[in-house]
Parts: sequence; C-alpha cells; structure tokens
Amino acid sequence: MGKKVLVIDLDPQTNATLMLIGEEKWFELNKKEQTLARLFKDAMDPDNRKFNLEGTLQKQVSDVGAARTIDLLPSSLDLIDVQDKLASAPAGKFYAANPIDLLWRAVKGKLDDYDVVIVDCPPNLGIITLNGLRISEGYIIPTIPDHLSTYGIPQITTRIRDFSEAISETIEPVGIVATKYQANSTVHNNVLKQLREDADLPDVMDTIIRQANAVAAAAEFQMYSRTLKQKYGAELAGQYDDLAREIWSALEA
Repeated sequence: MGKKVLVIDLDPQTNATLMLIGEEKWFELNKKEQTLARLFKDAMDPDNRKFNLEGTLQKQVSDVGAARTIDLLPSSLDLIDVQDKLASAPAGKFYAANPIDLLWRAVKGKLDDYDVVIVDCPPNLGIITLNGLRISEGYIIPTIPDHLSTYGIPQITTRIRDFSEAISETIEPVGIVATKYQANSTVHNNVLKQLREDADLPDVMDTIIRQANAVAAAAEFQMYSRTLKQKYGAELAGQYDDLAREIWSALEA
C-alpha cells in the first residue's frame, strides 16, 4: 500500500524480529545490545545508559521485495528477565522516570515519520506491554477462535480501558482478528459466532486468517527477495492483504 511502517517488537519471543531480519542479523544486533532490551536495562542502571535509537533502528527490513518501507526496532530474549525488574527501577529526579514511559520517551521524536506504527506485545499486560499501549491509539487482539484462547478477552479490554483512563489517553479497540481458523471445526464456528454477537467485546474483523502450513514455512527469513504470494501462497497472501486494508480503513475512520 506504500505506507511507511515502523514495527516495534516488544515480545521476548522475537517472532516479528526474526521474520523481518532473520536469525543471523538478529544475533549480531543482540550481541551488540542494539535491541529494545538495552532501553529497558538502562532504566535499571541510569548512570550507565547505552541505548542508541539510530543504531538500534533497522531500516528497510523484510524479505518481501515490495515491502521496502518497513523499519524495525528489534526485540531480544533478554526482555524475559528485564520485565520483572522494571517495577523497582529508580524513579529518577523529581520522580520523572515512570517505567511505563520508557518507550515513549525513546521514540516520540520518530513516530511522526511513519504512517502507522505496529507494536508487537507479549501475551500479558505487564510493564513492557503497558509501554506499547502508552504510545498507541488503538489495539488489535489476534486470537484462535476456541474457548481457551478467547477466555481472557473481556479482562484484556477492561484493563486496557482502565489504563487508558489512568493516563488520560484514548486507546480504542480496532478489533479482534480470528486466526488459525479451521472452517471445518464446529468449535471455531460456534466461538466465532459468539464473539460477533457479544456486544461487550470489540468488533470481530471481517477478514479471517485460515490455518495453513504456509504460515510456519513463511517464518523462515530468506536472504533473497520474494513476493508476498511466494512467501505465503496466493490464498493466505490475499487474506493478509485484505486484513491490512481493513485495518487501515478502521484507522482512517
């Protein structure tokens, strides 16, 4: 779509990072501490700050040839250990070093350079996720449409609403995205119907991402350039394209 996109990977699993730059490049950056883990480590040792935004920002990432307007702030497995320690980080002069503002302080000067910023958060609402929500105007909940995967959605929406009110910033639900959907599953179809009929939940987006082996295969970064259809297959690439356009329409609205 020609949009300039920044991906901020806050998930310690580093999936978004590995898909966009590959394991070899990530290992190199992680060794030099050019990941977001360094940003959060600095909060616990403010006299020894090492995070450098320009050095950490990876430009024109992705092995999809047409996607040359994507930049990335990579994640690190080190975030697993960092998150539990952030609550006890020094408050700083005048108690200004709020642990939920760490990411915002680091990237606020860059955000207006992009049409859209996608923050990939870990599957919890801890301090690192709150850092992602702090800079966000909306959020998307991807879920497998089964009972266990969707059980916590009401709690997620309630807590994000409470957080939004606490910081006096609007964070609206963009929608729920059903993923790994199996059309022949009675459970998936029944849960999807329940999600759509529940007026207390965010709207379920029209685009559904079906279960496909191509998703697992696409996770392997290739050094050569390829098309979206070559990466995911024609059907799945079409679904992702539809989803991107649906999300963009929701954001514009």
